[in-house]
Amino acid sequence: MVLTETVPAAAPPAHEGILRRQSLRESAARTYARSLPIVPVRARGLTIEGADGRRYLDCLSGAGTLALGHNHPVVLEAIRTVLDSGAPLHVLDLATPVKDAFTTELFATLPGELAEKGRIQFCGPAGTDAVEAAFKLVRTATGRDGLMAFSGAYHGMTAQALAASGGAQDTSVVRLPYPYDYRCPFQTGGERGAELAARWAQSLLDDPKSGVSRPAGMILEPVQGEGGVIPAPDGWLRRMREITAARRIPLIVDEVQTGVGRTGAFWAVDHSGIVPDVIVLSKAIGGSLPLAVIVYREELDAWQPGAHAGTFRGNQLAMAAGAATLAYVRTNGLDRRAAELGARMLDRLTSLAAAHDCIGDVRGRGLMLGIELVDRTADADATGARPADPQLAAAVQHACLDRGLIVELGGRESAVVRLLPPLTITDEQADAILDRLADAFTAAVRTTPGPTGSSPTTMRGTSP
Repeated sequence: MVLTETVPAAAPPAHEGILRRQSLRESAARTYARSLPIVPVRARGLTIEGADGRRYLDCLSGAGTLALGHNHPVVLEAIRTVLDSGAPLHVLDLATPVKDAFTTELFATLPGELAEKGRIQFCGPAGTDAVEAAFKLVRTATGRDGLMAFSGAYHGMTAQALAASGGAQDTSVVRLPYPYDYRCPFQTGGERGAELAARWAQSLLDDPKSGVSRPAGMILEPVQGEGGVIPAPDGWLRRMREITAARRIPLIVDEVQTGVGRTGAFWAVDHSGIVPDVIVLSKAIGGSLPLAVIVYREELDAWQPGAHAGTFRGNQLAMAAGAATLAYVRTNGLDRRAAELGARMLDRLTSLAAAHDCIGDVRGRGLMLGIELVDRTADADATGARPADPQLAAAVQHACLDRGLIVELGGRESAVVRLLPPLTITDEQADAILDRLADAFTAAVRTTPGPTGSSPTTMRGTSP
């Protein structure tokens, strides 16, 4: 009789159990976790290490939150200083030295009259809370109700922010065409397309038979981020400022993702030289921690005490981390660095587009870059644009992850590969990002059929 020993099966890796429990416990609304099935355990700068030991170059940066990358020393030191001081961490809207230092640093960076005579409202912890506060502010100040917003916009997921983003039906929001050069709504593109978009807005406001009454405010993004990395022309932004100022309509600029050097200027409005009536800020201003504010012209400050509040509007750690981040970007000229490095990266992406007919457009400003993928088998329209290819975009994202590169998708059909690296990346890291991206494109194109194809998609890359 031969006795055999049963060898127990090896337990699955711990990170697989974490991912499985997440899928069982968290809501169906989770997003990033679906396309990025990793379990981060350590991070520094551009790099994330997963629980499985793999390392990734992070070009998502917390959806643009991490201007200095993960765990930057100046951010960690600012947080430790507050913790070691014994200062209260939760103070509602009371004045504190930490809050005063943050506000002073923020105002030192703001454009024109907002820096000189602006007022600040600390909101709830997310950008969407600040958007809601901005809407409430202009409605209170003007006594009007309606809003003007733009097609392709994204302003958040709360009720009015979602309505302004086109994600909910709301008759109080009038939707205007945004100048989208590659897919121009007027099929002209360039300066002509932007001018027609501006005339559309002006006509709706001035035509007594348009059915559009003068709104409480207009909200826009100087670069549509989630909408597909679509920079607004500077001339069009100046026209929007002229149109709203002449009609006494408060202009709200959403700089939640574009702020703190991301586009190659400290604030994206600095490129055009406009000064909005209200600027909405979040993400990078908290130095990786939750913080959201609006800054606005003092004449709009018609609120009564308690008209807008929020339990967690006094996040001391976020204010300390945010002040350190703002100061570091300002004193080290990281906005200028983003402009220079972003231009070089855009040049390489343009070369990549020349090698792949599935790339319809590359665009961006500073270190906010997008590559729009199209169906290479379809005919182009009159302006040269072809239908979007979200299947290929997802394949590229997957292939990037296989190669140790984290990228995000955006655009109306999730067919735009987005790059939001930290402002602190080196030239060598930028090259590594683009090398992995180019390799991922080659692999995805080889293994992914066009939208009308029938062959299966299979992708497995190499570890970084």
